[in-house]
Amino acid sequence: MKVTRRTVTVAGLGLLASASPSAVTRAEWGEFNFGEGLEDFWLATEAYIYGYPLVTMEMTRRVVTNVAKPEGTRAPMGQLIKLREYPNASFRDVTAPNADTLYTTAFFDVGNEPWVLSIPDMKDRYYLMPMLDGWTNVFQVPGKRTTGTGAQTYAITGPNWSGTLPAGIKQFKSPTNIVWLLGRIYCTGTPEDYAAVHELQDECKLVPLSAYGKPYTPSEGKVDPSIDMKMAVRDQVNRMDAVAYFTLLAQLMKANPPSPADAPALAKYAKIGLVPGKDFDASKLHADFVKRIPQVAFDRIMLQFKINKDVKDINGWGYTTKTGLYGTDYLMRALVTAIGLGANRPQDAVYPTSLKDVEDRAYDGAHKYVMRFAKNELPPVEGFWSLTMYNAEYFFVANPINRYSISARQNLKSNPDGSVDLLIQKDSPGADKEANWLPAPDGKFILMLRMYWPDENAPSILDGTWTIPPVKKV
Repeated sequence: MKVTRRTVTVAGLGLLASASPSAVTRAEWGEFNFGEGLEDFWLATEAYIYGYPLVTMEMTRRVVTNVAKPEGTRAPMGQLIKLREYPNASFRDVTAPNADTLYTTAFFDVGNEPWVLSIPDMKDRYYLMPMLDGWTNVFQVPGKRTTGTGAQTYAITGPNWSGTLPAGIKQFKSPTNIVWLLGRIYCTGTPEDYAAVHELQDECKLVPLSAYGKPYTPSEGKVDPSIDMKMAVRDQVNRMDAVAYFTLLAQLMKANPPSPADAPALAKYAKIGLVPGKDFDASKLHADFVKRIPQVAFDRIMLQFKINKDVKDINGWGYTTKTGLYGTDYLMRALVTAIGLGANRPQDAVYPTSLKDVEDRAYDGAHKYVMRFAKNELPPVEGFWSLTMYNAEYFFVANPINRYSISARQNLKSNPDGSVDLLIQKDSPGADKEANWLPAPDGKFILMLRMYWPDENAPSILDGTWTIPPVKKV
């Protein structure tokens, strides 16, 4: 195996992922000449993967909240962002956005005091309000599936808070100071339904506990001109060198404590200068590692598509039911962060993703594809399903009809035998077939099948009794 300074091949990482650090010889590392420091290099890549969700959450928070007042997809800390329409092809704040729900979201800090979330009567509409801690774990998820659609009020408290709450308020304790409310309310996208969801969004309230039940006007946010508001967050994270990355990670861990279950891993990371509650000690990190760790670590994260036993590969679709709560599976947690930050628990959503067709050829807009569901075998869900088109970076693709996903709300036309074809191609298949058309870009693309509130009784994707059909090149 030859690993150069400039690139780490997937084949090389496959060997690394299947071997212990001591089993990989210096000769196999080629130009990575670290003397006797290979074990420390490997340890540093593990620490990078471990911290990837927390660093990504922080960089996302910085971009999303770096405004004086709510506007579009951004709002200051502690203020609700109410997306009034689906994101479009220019949206870059979060990878793999959806075009089925209107986000109602906020970042807030529960380190000083709790925050109170009030949810109105949703009138039987599908919605969910997952709350993520700094490590991307969904620690609570009120919604139609879990708590019903009636009016509800919750106090989100910090890891060290103790006190008494007003009557009628249920406590949700966050494991970290930083909390990301990533609410989604289903919407069909018609003007009438947009208006109905806007009304529900405006009835959602988020206030600090000290202001609950009182008139409250949030302060303007402070804009930091040094924050890059144009580059995608994932690119900002991936371009940080290891010293900057670990320095930030160490600071973040002070306010966002690791789980007790992380203790064995953290004991090892102390060797490269990463200790919870302390500043990062860069003197313990080999200088030659600094620029190479992010590249190797991120490639190893993405390699999980191929080697992680919890990532299923069926008919060209890769998916996992290990999202939302990760325990000590740091690689899975980092993978989901990289391709679908904010993913739900599997009972709320499963996200099968396809990079290649059933014959293992990368998707390309130069070709036409079809995905056929047999009669009565559309995705079995209690919430909704959709098939979304992304470019190679997991962002929406501009197209003539502004359609980024396709689902039952397009009034799909059936074939004479009752089957349903989804037509995936660059050009229109003709007016009579456009209801079934998912527009593709010129070049490479990626498909994601969203299944919200998947059926738990057979047939179900959760237990494998429902199988995703393949996508075939026409």
